[in-house]
Amino acid sequence: MLIKKVLVTGATGKTGSLVWQKLRLLKDEFEVCGFARSREKVEQLFGKTQGFVIGDILDPMALKSALFGCQALVILTSAIPKMVAPPSSGARPVFEFAPGEMPEMIDWIGQKNQIDAAKAQGIEHIVLVGSMGGTNENHPLNSLGNGNILLWKRKAEQYLIDSGIDYTIIRAGGLLDLRGGVRELLVGKNDDFLTHPPNGIPTSIPRADVAEVVVQSLKESNAKNKAFDLISKPENTPDARITIDFSTLFAQTTPGL
Repeated sequence: MLIKKVLVTGATGKTGSLVWQKLRLLKDEFEVCGFARSREKVEQLFGKTQGFVIGDILDPMALKSALFGCQALVILTSAIPKMVAPPSSGARPVFEFAPGEMPEMIDWIGQKNQIDAAKAQGIEHIVLVGSMGGTNENHPLNSLGNGNILLWKRKAEQYLIDSGIDYTIIRAGGLLDLRGGVRELLVGKNDDFLTHPPNGIPTSIPRADVAEVVVQSLKESNAKNKAFDLISKPENTPDARITIDFSTLFAQTTPGL
């Protein structure tokens, strides 16, 4: 079996670090390299920087170097708003993005840089993890820091589809810091889960399950050239079947935005 070399960007994020760790355990199948901006954060999370490249997604040359010899790229970078004024007297909290880290720069230019670098390096497959809600320009997440984050993410997704590289686009629901592997996963399209939640279940999913879907999408050929929304049934839902057959899950997904 040929070992596939994979670059994971955003590998110090909550979901990215899970993906990096899962791939690290599959040494017979994958050689994984993490890409992160902060050496200090890598050392804080993992104790050492072995298996990481330190760089910035806004630096095309850094991406070119990191992608050398890879066959696949997992994009888990995302702009992160920070609360600058907590809610008080019934007012909503105020969020903003750090200078130079607006969604236009991170979720559009930064992801475009990654896709362009991957194409130049002959990368065979890109897995991009995004968020549900991109079909609604009035989604509350777009108002955070006036960043329109979901709209920029959606633009990057279309750019990936148009790139000609095999793609898997995973639009996760609300992310939960709960254990994975104990729920039934559901896939959909066009934010239908947000407008019509199946049986009224929450439109959320553990990060660990998103990470597992990323790993499985690198292994299953029928995950290629698919884009889908992803949520899970709550743990211990009556009649739910824990998802273990990912080939069947991906068979329910479709190409295109």
